Amino acid sequence: MDTKVLITGGSGFLGINMIRYLIAKGITKIISLDIEPFDYPEKDKIESVVGDIRDPACVERCMQDVTWVIHTAAALPLYTKEEIMTTDVDGTSNLAQAAQKAGTVERFVHVSSTAVYGIPDHHPLLEDDKLDGVGPYGVAKIEAENVCIELRKSGMCVPIVRPKSFIGPERLGVFALFYDWARDGKNFPMIGNGRNRYQLLDVEDLCEAIWLCLTKEPDVANDTFNIGAREFTTMREDYQAVLDRAGHGKRIIGTPAKPIIWILRMLEAMHLSPLYKWVYETACEDSFVSIEKAEQKLGYNPKFSNKQALVRNYEWYLAHVSEFENRSGISHRVPWKQGILRFFKIFF
Repeated sequence: MDTKVLITGGSGFLGINMIRYLIAKGITKIISLDIEPFDYPEKDKIESVVGDIRDPACVERCMQDVTWVIHTAAALPLYTKEEIMTTDVDGTSNLAQAAQKAGTVERFVHVSSTAVYGIPDHHPLLEDDKLDGVGPYGVAKIEAENVCIELRKSGMCVPIVRPKSFIGPERLGVFALFYDWARDGKNFPMIGNGRNRYQLLDVEDLCEAIWLCLTKEPDVANDTFNIGAREFTTMREDYQAVLDRAGHGKRIIGTPAKPIIWILRMLEAMHLSPLYKWVYETACEDSFVSIEKAEQKLGYNPKFSNKQALVRNYEWYLAHVSEFENRSGISHRVPWKQGILRFFKIFF
């Protein structure tokens, strides 16, 4: 297939999984643009550019002769407000302008987030529901979508996907905290009673959804789609699957939501906890979207339930834990520092 693909954020969790997916599909011309070096075994199979999507000249160089753009790069909620807005909004704008100027781009798939819905008052969420971003990240994701909608108006096919929190090989971040406790034979505290339904997504299913957006007819793909698991139960049941897999006989422990949230707010303000508002203020609430539109229009057919995705990610964690035990940061590629939460671990 003589298709040239530019993936922003190619060194990240979604980026590397998407690159592996494309290689398996027979795509041989792939460019990764990321501020971090591409240090995976596939580095000899792609062109890797270390650069910033906030640099218009760099973006324009990478866009030459590109057929498809898959825009996954973003500054996550743990970054500063300025970093989030300049990366997620200005960076998206740079990419859109370069794609128009290149004259070769046929598809521009933008990976947004269900964070654009904020903290909703009903479920399941539909693509035409009100957008109300929580914090700089949610606001920036909405503004980035608006950039993409303007690009659509120029005549380009610009699918927008809104994935739920996705997990799978290479995913660490906040999930590494849970997996660390599971591996060490600890019960795991949950904000609230855990009876809320919180939909997740396996990264392989997300890659499939992006592929469908790239290959379906333009009049079908040129739209906005929620992407998530089809099968999910309660948070208590889904996360218990990992503790069961760990084999220590431990359980998910419910906690009173309101006082725990206040404590986490204070710990975050003192920079003692890795959890940010979007995590701890939604963890005890229902959070799920309708995937019916993607199923009907794209033929999206997710393989993994919440439980299967969590266990698959945990098994990858166990197989690779020695590679990142002494690393930490604020991306999904590395474990987040547990901070004072490591102290609380001894009580569980």
